[in-house]
Amino acid sequence: MKIMMVSAEAVPFAKTGGLADAVSALAGNLSLMGHEVKIVMPRYYKIDRKKLTPLEGPLGVPVGQGQEWTEVYTAKLPGFPKVDVYFLDHENCYGRDGVYGTKAEPDFFDNPYRFSLLAHGAFQVCNKLQWFPDIVHAHDWSAGLVPVLLKHVCRWQPAFSKTASVYTIHNMGYQGVYGKEKFADLGIDWSLYYGAGFERNGAINFLQAGISSADMVTTVSPTYAREIQTPEGGFGLDGLLRVRSDVVRGIVNGVDVETWNPSKDAYVDDHFSADDLSCKAKCKEELQKAFGLPVDPNVPVVGMVGRLVSQKGIAEVFAPTYGSIYSICRDMNVQFVILGSGERWCEDEINNLQSKLPNLRAKIGYSEKLSHLVEAGSDFFLMPSAYEPCGLNQMYSELYGTLPIVRRTGGLADTVQNYNEQTGDGTGFMFDSLTPSAIYNTVGWAVWAFYNRKDHIAKMQKRAMTQDFTWKASCDRYVEVYNEALFRGCGR
Repeated sequence: MKIMMVSAEAVPFAKTGGLADAVSALAGNLSLMGHEVKIVMPRYYKIDRKKLTPLEGPLGVPVGQGQEWTEVYTAKLPGFPKVDVYFLDHENCYGRDGVYGTKAEPDFFDNPYRFSLLAHGAFQVCNKLQWFPDIVHAHDWSAGLVPVLLKHVCRWQPAFSKTASVYTIHNMGYQGVYGKEKFADLGIDWSLYYGAGFERNGAINFLQAGISSADMVTTVSPTYAREIQTPEGGFGLDGLLRVRSDVVRGIVNGVDVETWNPSKDAYVDDHFSADDLSCKAKCKEELQKAFGLPVDPNVPVVGMVGRLVSQKGIAEVFAPTYGSIYSICRDMNVQFVILGSGERWCEDEINNLQSKLPNLRAKIGYSEKLSHLVEAGSDFFLMPSAYEPCGLNQMYSELYGTLPIVRRTGGLADTVQNYNEQTGDGTGFMFDSLTPSAIYNTVGWAVWAFYNRKDHIAKMQKRAMTQDFTWKASCDRYVEVYNEALFRGCGR
C-alpha cells in the first residue's frame, strides 16, 4: 500500500510534542511491514538545507489568491531507510523559529496560509514525483485542509480518484480556529466554507473541516475516541463526532522500545529486565543522588516528568490546598522528584515547595538523560492528567517497572491496569475524580502497598514490564483503518 503522511512535524526534524514522535514511528514501522510510505512537511528554519537533497526544479503550489513557488528537498527518515521525507521550502512561510508560533507570538497570524501551503503542496509533490498514494494520512488541525482537498478537489482528478483519506486527531484541545477573513488564504472556493465544514461560530475551524471531510477519523486511544464524543471531552465538536461515529476509531500509539528499554537504555548506566530487576535499585540510588535526596532504598520515590500545564492536572497537584503535593510530602514517608517546565506560577510554586520540603526536589527544564533516569529509578510515576489522548510516559514507566499513578482517562485508562489488593494483579494505581484528595489518597494507596505488600509490588513490576507496547499492534490496526477508508471513499 502507498501511504502519504502529511504533518507539521516529525522527529528528528521538528518537534513540539508527541505528534512528531507518533508520525515518524508510524511511518517507519509501516515501512517495515512492506508498505511504501512518504512524509511531507515544511522545511523550518532550523532544518539544515545542507543535510537535505534538493529535487530538480521549483514546485508551483496553488494557495491564497494565486500560486506560490517553493523548492522541495528530501531526506531519509533516520532509522527507516525506506521512508522518504519531503520538505516544502518557502522562506516567507517557514523561514522562522517555531512550528506554530513562538513565546512572543504563540500562534503565528499567517498559520492558515502556512498550513494551506503544506496541504496543497503535498498533492503537488505527488504530481511532481508521479507517485500517487492509496492513502493520504493527515495529522492534527494543521493538516485539516488535506482531507478537504482530496474530497472536494483532487478526487475529481484521475490520478487521485482511488485515493482515500485518514485523519488523526492527536489532541482535541487544538483546533486551528481563525477569523473568517482568513478563509481566502486557503486557496479553495468559498462554497467550501460551509460545504466542507469549516464554518464554526462565524470563524473557520481546521479540525472540524478535517473531521467532516475525511473518509476515516482516528484518534490515539479507544477511550479517548469515546471521550471526544461527549460534551466533556469534545471541545465543542462532540456533536459532529457523534454524527460521524461510524468512521471514528481509537488506536493507541506504540512506544519506541529500542530507545525506551531498561535492558539497553543508552541514558542510564545500570540495566535491568523483567527477569532481573536488581540493577533498578542502583538506578534509584543514582536518581536520588542526581536530585540531591538522601540515598535510601527503603523509601519509595515518586517521579513526575512533563509539561507543567493545566492539561496535566498541575493545579490539583501543586496548588497550595489540602491534599496537594505539600500534604503528601508532609504526611507520608516518600520522596518526590520532578522534571519539567511550563506555566510560570507552577514553576515558582515548585521552587517554593523545595525550600520547605526536604523530600521534594525538582529540576525546572528538560533533560533527555534525566527523564530516562526518572523512569528507571523511580518506584512510582504520577500522571494525574485532566485529559490524555494517549500519553507515553505511563507506558515508559511500565516498561521500566515504575508503577504509574494515573487518572482513569484517555490512553491512561487503556494502558494501565488498576491494582487489585486481593490478587496483586495490575500494573498501576488509578483514580477517577481530578481532585487533590483523590491524588492524595491514591498516592497514599501506592505508598501503603510499597510498605505492606512488597510481593504485590514485585508482581506488578514484572507484569508491567512485559506489556506489549510495540508499534506492530498499532500498525496492524491502522492498516485495517486504511482498508476501510479505501472501501468507504473509493469503493476499493
